[in-house]
Amino acid sequence: MKYVSTRGGVKNATFEDAVFTGYAQDGGIILPEVIPRVSESDLEGWKDLNFVDLAKKILPYFISTEEIPADDLNDIIDKAFGTFTVPEVAPIARLKDGVNILELFHGKTWAFKDVALSCVGLFINYFCSKSKTHYTIVVGTSGDTGSAAIEAVRGLEYVDIVVLLPRGRCSNIQEKQMTTVIEDNVHVIRVDGTSDDIDLVIKPCFMDDDFRKKYHLTSINSINWSRILVQIVHYFYAYLKMSPDCTSEVEIVVPTGACGNITGGCIAAKMGLPIRLVCAVTCNDIVSRAISNRDFSVAPTVTPTLAPAMDIQIPYNMERLWYVFSDGDSDLVNDLMKQFEQTGSIQVPVNLAEKISSAITDTYVVSDDQVKSTMVQIYKDNSYYVCPHTATAVTYHLNHRGDNNIPRICVATASVAKFQEAVKAAGLPALEDKRVTALENMKTKHDDFEKGQDWSKLLREKIIAINSGQT
Repeated sequence: MKYVSTRGGVKNATFEDAVFTGYAQDGGIILPEVIPRVSESDLEGWKDLNFVDLAKKILPYFISTEEIPADDLNDIIDKAFGTFTVPEVAPIARLKDGVNILELFHGKTWAFKDVALSCVGLFINYFCSKSKTHYTIVVGTSGDTGSAAIEAVRGLEYVDIVVLLPRGRCSNIQEKQMTTVIEDNVHVIRVDGTSDDIDLVIKPCFMDDDFRKKYHLTSINSINWSRILVQIVHYFYAYLKMSPDCTSEVEIVVPTGACGNITGGCIAAKMGLPIRLVCAVTCNDIVSRAISNRDFSVAPTVTPTLAPAMDIQIPYNMERLWYVFSDGDSDLVNDLMKQFEQTGSIQVPVNLAEKISSAITDTYVVSDDQVKSTMVQIYKDNSYYVCPHTATAVTYHLNHRGDNNIPRICVATASVAKFQEAVKAAGLPALEDKRVTALENMKTKHDDFEKGQDWSKLLREKIIAINSGQT
């Protein structure tokens, strides 16, 4: 398997190249050159596999044994998922009214991003240990990505990580999970802006070829292909749990922000997995508008909601979806992105929108009031808490129970323990969690970027200082 950029400027890259590439040098994002297909007999043969063994079947489609031999890859997978608090890795909660929830929050930071990043950190360590090369990881986060990325690489010998978070726009627990990490190779910066502002600061560092190469920059948010790759696994797992005889389609409802998770689902569908995807979004609804109305345009402001990880106006993985569903038309992607970067607004071509809609069959915009109502209903009916992000998906289910006869499952992206503010806003009983109490009492370490400062200059100075041993 070789890898390419969505904009055509990178070809024939290795998996190792993909692991260490954030934005490609042409401004695009990395994807496999071809998407492999799985057969019905493959699915039937996998139906009794646990999550870990299923990962061992799917990841080799994208990783050559010449780069990571089978035994080494299996060891990485075992080690990554051995950190989860439940043996199933992703258990399914089956609740009243046909609510099925895929719990992806049993990793170290209680969020679905642990599923992929537990592997990605080990991929990075595997290749760094062989080459003895130091890398600087730069990550922008809207909430959960930062803490999961930190946990994936904290203490590694050949890696430093810089995480930029939007101050006051994450939940208190999300921020504490980042700022309480005191390892020398972890550098957290609170920015007085939005997560989209942060992306605009980070991207030029990757676009500056000389700077990127000199300081070996990479990223492990959903720009990074290897994270998308591992996320493909939970779509196969959800399908096989919901249709164990492999005879039915399955609808999977996904809380959606930057579109990294839904990209994994779309690639699973292109591989031949018979799923239908639904994007649940907040009032920051660019994803819904792009898919349902072909309107990919940035709103004047990002509105903070109870689901902060979804409060995004520039879902950069949409570029991957355009590439995948245009059958690799990098010229088209280039034209679309050039226009978007110049004007902040484009109309998605009709034929491309139709192809995307073959996989993402619906979108649903959910208000904070609906999130609170759903959190309350699920608790009253089941004594079960859902986080505000997960509640967007469950809201879709509750309002579309009679739509079709196929199984449906909602993706739970985080533990409600991270969102005490949302629990309080919904009027639910307060949660008592020893993990939260422990975080509240830990020392913190971070820098701050304030409005009026040159954030791009400050970020570059930080990276230079890290690499000169001055931090």
